[in-house]
Amino acid sequence: MKKIAIYIALIFFSTVDAQKKKTENTASFELGSGLNFSFEENNYRFTIGGFLQQAYTYSKITDQKGTNELNVQRAYFSLGGKAVKEKVSFFIQTDFSLSQPLLDAWLAYHPTENISITAGQKRTPLNNKEMNINESQFQFAERSILSTSLTNTGREFGLFVDGKFQLGSFGIIPQLAVTSGDGRNSFGSNSRDTDRGGLKYGARLDLYPLGFFTEGNEEAIADLLHEPSLKIAAGAAASYNKGVSSAVGEGHGDFSLYDSEQKLKYPDYRKFYADLLLKYQGFSLLGEYANANATALDGIYTNQTATDLLRPQQISSYLVLGDAYNVQLGYVTLSGWGADLRYSKISPEFKDFENSVMKDVSAYTLGLTRYLKGNNLKIQAAVSKLQYQGDMNELKADLVFQIVF
Repeated sequence: MKKIAIYIALIFFSTVDAQKKKTENTASFELGSGLNFSFEENNYRFTIGGFLQQAYTYSKITDQKGTNELNVQRAYFSLGGKAVKEKVSFFIQTDFSLSQPLLDAWLAYHPTENISITAGQKRTPLNNKEMNINESQFQFAERSILSTSLTNTGREFGLFVDGKFQLGSFGIIPQLAVTSGDGRNSFGSNSRDTDRGGLKYGARLDLYPLGFFTEGNEEAIADLLHEPSLKIAAGAAASYNKGVSSAVGEGHGDFSLYDSEQKLKYPDYRKFYADLLLKYQGFSLLGEYANANATALDGIYTNQTATDLLRPQQISSYLVLGDAYNVQLGYVTLSGWGADLRYSKISPEFKDFENSVMKDVSAYTLGLTRYLKGNNLKIQAAVSKLQYQGDMNELKADLVFQIVF
């Protein structure tokens, strides 16, 4: 009898121990959230995810034959994890539709729940609101010409400090960044392809006077979660890039300029953004302004022999300089249909200089989206009319299918 009791006790405790391990270690998958692993009662987390965008594009420029293109617009794969007790997290993300697929690779330390310190390559906060939205959360089939003219991928290598604070109903998100100033993969593909110029410094501040958006609704421009009360996000960002050698400061070695001693000398590049986002019961309104300008131009020559001095307007043939505006209005029904309108315009700093990198362009876009499972499974269609300087116009139609794993 005693042996039977001991045997039953062993079975009981082994069963309890097995159940405890099951609660400590879990695995789950949900569309949009990826494959998630949790260990030691959620103290250690690991996520595998990604998304795929298949796109069809039709484009026709005035007096030219229309073109059709069917391709994989984006193919993202990501790995992420967090150690709660150690206050550390990491994230790696690639886009296999690019020849250089690495987008994000960073390690973060979280000294408090409201502050994060990140080192590595990631999307910089020093751009406009739309550029800070993840590629899987687009309101339209593609970003506006404001975003695509002033940035490339928006990723940079450096040190980032982010905060999120709430004072009563007032929300504040301050962000600081010090980066290489050469965009992603800033140190090149080999030891001879080194970083050029100095560092890039900047900050962004977002204010939420009526409180933060509903959890999960801050990640997109469209109001998918139908904010029950009006919510506003007012933001501004500014950056100073010391010595740039690419058109928007996200690369290096695209051009070479020199000083009087025949040594490399590059101009400094400044950007300023201001934006306002409103959401209320399915409606959303985004307004953005951007300005890019150059400084430290004295004593720069266009040839190594230092005989051709850089003329005042000539710097715009190397850098994207000027102003840009973007306004987009949208509505999403409770059943998952979204209709959107957008107007964007970019204007070069020197309008009478025909070799300017930035051209005078305005764009009108009408978008229609079917959200089958939020941004995780959706179909987007958009028709745009772009008006270029002179009499040239472009008609563009996009159809995008997206699934987020």
